[in-house]
Amino acid sequence: MTAGDRPLRAGLVGVGAMGRHHYRVLSGLAGVELVGVVDPAADPAGVVRGVPVVADVQQLIALGVDYAVVACPTALHEEVAVALAAADVHVLIEKPLADTVEGARRVVEAFESRGLVGAVGHIERFNPALQNLRGRLEAGELGEVYQVVTHRQGPFPHRIADVGVVKDLATHDIDLTGWVTGQEYESVAAHTVSRSGRPHEDMVAVVGRLSDGTMVNHLVNWLSPLKERRTVVTGDKGCFVADTLTADLTFYANGAIDTEWEALRAFRGVAEGDMIRFAIPKREPLLVEHESFRDAVVGKQADIVTLRQGLRTVEVSAAVLASAESGGTVKIPSARIPTA
Repeated sequence: MTAGDRPLRAGLVGVGAMGRHHYRVLSGLAGVELVGVVDPAADPAGVVRGVPVVADVQQLIALGVDYAVVACPTALHEEVAVALAAADVHVLIEKPLADTVEGARRVVEAFESRGLVGAVGHIERFNPALQNLRGRLEAGELGEVYQVVTHRQGPFPHRIADVGVVKDLATHDIDLTGWVTGQEYESVAAHTVSRSGRPHEDMVAVVGRLSDGTMVNHLVNWLSPLKERRTVVTGDKGCFVADTLTADLTFYANGAIDTEWEALRAFRGVAEGDMIRFAIPKREPLLVEHESFRDAVVGKQADIVTLRQGLRTVEVSAAVLASAESGGTVKIPSARIPTA
């Protein structure tokens, strides 16, 4: 918490591939002072400048941090987060929240029981294209939503060793789909394969159903030389295509103009209308994510990914893996908390 107008004192756990980006943003974030970094290997790459590098979380806590960003391997998220909660430190945890559903639930309980701010770093929510898309869906610009399709593929990330493609990449699509539509997953059916010789899956195809009947398809892999990050939402007025690599959003409208060219009309099938590529301000998603979490810590209204939302994503990803193992459809109980 702040004392008067002093900056928030922040710490960072991990300066690996993603942690380095968090370090860069935290080093220049307004209203925040980065006071320490945890790296058991003492930062061999020399990323950190001007702040102490300590060996463990307890040493970071001793520096007097108000909040911490957890960017260590997924298998360590629960242990690190629970230790920080016990010291009344607010936390932004890189996705996924934890490597198991049970671990994610324990993290949620640790923070909620102490009234602390906790968030999960599902960075796609802060992508300008998806934020704009969500606003347009909420405004009814697409009418009834029929389907959400995501493609997320690229080369194998050698930085990842402890989880497969479902927990590392598909969690992005699970979170953003529920967020942009405002719906929950009701069921999933999935198939996975492993071609890299690792113990984890490196390709997944998912078919799902949301609570309002919307169909969902996720195709995710890290075996392709083509890097693709695309979300297509189709409804009764057309479809939106969001490219989160370029932060572009395009709308393809269902048209009302007929054509006299019979052969072309038969080939096209559905009516084609105007295509609009929207002009969107493009701020860095990671910076916006950090600004939102900073504001939440000081009690301002902020759109963060809550720990319970992060837990839901872990639950859905676990259902995807269970479906792939069983070969059947897995139904997912509602996460909505009944109101009194």
